[in-house]
Amino acid sequence: MTDLTYNLNGGFKPTAKRFADLGGPDFFPTPAWATFALIDNEKFNGEIWECACGDGSMSRVLEQTCQPVRSSDLYDRGYGEAGVDFLRAERTTDNVITNPPYNCAEGFVASGVKLAKRKLALLLRLAFLEGANRANTIFSKMPPARVWVFSERITFYPSGVEPKGSGATAYAWFVWDKEAEGPTELRWFKPGYKARYAQLRHVLVEQDQARGKTTR
Repeated sequence: MTDLTYNLNGGFKPTAKRFADLGGPDFFPTPAWATFALIDNEKFNGEIWECACGDGSMSRVLEQTCQPVRSSDLYDRGYGEAGVDFLRAERTTDNVITNPPYNCAEGFVASGVKLAKRKLALLLRLAFLEGANRANTIFSKMPPARVWVFSERITFYPSGVEPKGSGATAYAWFVWDKEAEGPTELRWFKPGYKARYAQLRHVLVEQDQARGKTTR
């Protein structure tokens, strides 16, 4: 029997049932510091589309870039435009940034490369680099310009679960840049992002309250 508490996006296995998945599969909000690491090191010009926005955890951080942010999701989680299937979308945008459902990651690469006019950034397991099928398709035909490897482990938790412990899975931001030339570059985020933004949540809460939103 399938263990419904297993987290596809990391090594943490919560004791609680995946109540966060009742409205749709594979929903584990992205810690704010993991998104800040990206926008501190990659510049994005023009609209940003967060196409798997969930409860808005990543979108609220992307708004700090001062670029227009469009938020959508296939499921209604109380934030952004619900019912938008990114794998079937046709609307183009300047940039796409998201943490895709792990079981749809390859589809998000294909759609993102097609729809993003400037950059596509996906938060994926570092092990996404492995596999003969991806080597023959994604990485031979449309390789990323840069892969930003986290020096610190990200742990994903269902919405509402108190964070405890540390994850066992390595993650990286994979960035496709339409203006980049040459082979894929492997880069590393400097350690310290997790601690640097540990106290940031209260700022985002205050901003949401001022705009009539709720941070969960």
